[in-house]
Amino acid sequence: MTLCSDKWIRKMALERGMIEPFVDGQIKGGKVSYGLSSYGYDLRVAREFKVFTNVYNSIVDPKDFRSDAFVDIEGDYCMIPANSFALARSVEYFRIPRDVLTLCIGKSTYARCGIIVNVTPFEPEWEGYVTLEISNTTPLSAKIYAGEGLAQVLFLQADEVCDVSYADRKGQYMKQIGITCPKVSV
Repeated sequence: MTLCSDKWIRKMALERGMIEPFVDGQIKGGKVSYGLSSYGYDLRVAREFKVFTNVYNSIVDPKDFRSDAFVDIEGDYCMIPANSFALARSVEYFRIPRDVLTLCIGKSTYARCGIIVNVTPFEPEWEGYVTLEISNTTPLSAKIYAGEGLAQVLFLQADEVCDVSYADRKGQYMKQIGITCPKVSV
């Protein structure tokens, strides 16, 4: 596998719609940076959040996920309570080529504030908005800014295409539009 450069990412975004909307370069200016970087793309978090709550004594069960386990928040920022967790989605829609796998890791600005971003790999031929998992590991509330950078996507190109892609096996999170809660296929 080869780590893809900014030139490759730009070409795939502009010619094949791999990232939409695509920001060609780093946007800063008082914001948590986002856009194209040297060997990756810093995605933005959208205005929709699902913040976990214990108001209804729910449990988190991936086989029986209940909507009363979180509250929906929409706005220019989201306050995640101390030692809590939220789901969000990317502003960008991704279309991953058949010979590419991505890794997505949190940005250092948030990591230095005790915010951990966990995103599973974008598999070959997966497409959709990214559901972002955000953990506040601190004993303080944490503010997450919508429309600004949250995580960096690294693109790894394989030497050959895979036999079975995410699209081929009809993955359950294919073409997700909003924040997608956990589900287990039957």
